[in-house]
Amino acid sequence: MEEFEKQKTFDGDRVKLRPIGLDDVDDLYEFTSDEEATRYLYTPHKDKEQTSRLVSTYYLKEPVGKYAIEHKESGKMIGTIEFRVDDYTMNGELGYTMHRSFWGQGYMSEAIKLIFDFAFSTLGLARVFAEYDYRNDNSGRLLDRLGMKREGHLRQNHIVRGALTDSIHCSILKGEYVSKAAEK
Repeated sequence: MEEFEKQKTFDGDRVKLRPIGLDDVDDLYEFTSDEEATRYLYTPHKDKEQTSRLVSTYYLKEPVGKYAIEHKESGKMIGTIEFRVDDYTMNGELGYTMHRSFWGQGYMSEAIKLIFDFAFSTLGLARVFAEYDYRNDNSGRLLDRLGMKREGHLRQNHIVRGALTDSIHCSILKGEYVSKAAEK
């Protein structure tokens, strides 16, 4: 999918999705080191050097589909959103995290809607799916509000902070997205 590799930025009303760079380390560290923001993902970062290595070895090494969520008004990086595409199945996988100070204000909803629009309108994908830790009720409510349907509860299928835990899988189909968008 050539369009996917070429798409570097997405502009919303309040957020912009853009590539992550080394100048984002300070903002990224604010939430990768936050116990609450990382609770269902990974062990919090201990220092900025760890965050800098993450940017260099993960975000910069293979940047396609990995975006900073930038708060347009302040220019601050407030989260990350990742999107992986499987050309064969015409599916996309979504992952995300956000600075705790920006939770509950609609920024992540806006960022995910930008990805949905790109996935279905530009790439012509059939389905977008996501997985979240079953204990993360906020993430579940967010995806539900966005029209994603719960597909299953997988038992002990991933490790968070050294312990096996369950995850919830959900998805939205292109037709569901188009219908939901038409309602507005």
